[in-house]
Amino acid sequence: MSTYTQIFGQQVLVVTADPSDPTVGQMWYNSTSKTLKFLGTTTSGAWAAGGNMATARSSLAGAGTQTSGLAFGGGGSSAATEEYDGSSWTSGGSLATGRQELAGCGTQTAALAFNGFSTSQLTATEEYDGSSWTSGGSTSIARASAGGAGIQTAALVIGGDFPGGVTGATEEYDGTSWTSGGTMATARGSLAGAGTQTSALAFGGLIPPNTAATEEYDGSSWTSGGNLGTARRVLAGSGTQTSALAFGGFTTTQVANTEAYNGTSWTADTSMSTARSSLAGAGTQTSALAFGGSIPPTTAATEEFTGAGAPVTKTVTAT
Repeated sequence: MSTYTQIFGQQVLVVTADPSDPTVGQMWYNSTSKTLKFLGTTTSGAWAAGGNMATARSSLAGAGTQTSGLAFGGGGSSAATEEYDGSSWTSGGSLATGRQELAGCGTQTAALAFNGFSTSQLTATEEYDGSSWTSGGSTSIARASAGGAGIQTAALVIGGDFPGGVTGATEEYDGTSWTSGGTMATARGSLAGAGTQTSALAFGGLIPPNTAATEEYDGSSWTSGGNLGTARRVLAGSGTQTSALAFGGFTTTQVANTEAYNGTSWTADTSMSTARSSLAGAGTQTSALAFGGSIPPTTAATEEFTGAGAPVTKTVTAT
């Protein structure tokens, strides 16, 4: 009988602890747990419970990644900021201007919060350095329920509600000031955004009625993309223009729907455990974070998404 070495030309690595950075397809034997393991990939997306925020809230904004997330603002014109480490939330520096229905982008240590609503729509922008917020340049248009994309020094605000209706206007931030960008074909508020300043995605929202429209931005103008399968507003998003995730939102009620975008069309994926609207999102298409929102009532629940094709350690079992 041929041995494993004769067939594959190498021995199985024997270790006392799983490798910290294995490659897909790598196999090893853990002598401590007495298990044969390998690094494979997931075959379908899945949501799992994460740590709850300290403050339950909806109409908040998010930034960062699944293991280094940021939540800020929210219902009741909250100024609260919380930081996520992949398992639990801790308090961060408070916004100077408490607000709800705001937009955000960036990372946990270099985030941007802009627009929103307190007693009226706001133009105020704030920059986060990992511990405190400081004032940035104001947008030209006071608006709430806008979409956001990009990073702290190259951000995009998309659409939103302003006194008198909804807007399709886009503004670009260079780390100091906002300037006008291209206008969306479909003016709307309560939408989601993803991507970068020069390669952004806007999807969903309220015209009214709810819309499934998707538009792609190239740094100067918007063009139509594939429609969402479920038209909805106050949803969340993550990822890039060609690899985005849309989740949650409101149709005639709160929904848990998740859809993945490939740069052309949206495909239904595994739904969240908790249907909710007015939530925030962060991360990528295959490693996303959903937090807060309205069920109702408001929730502090966090969910983590692992998409199909993501690396995962599997144990070999005899059958």
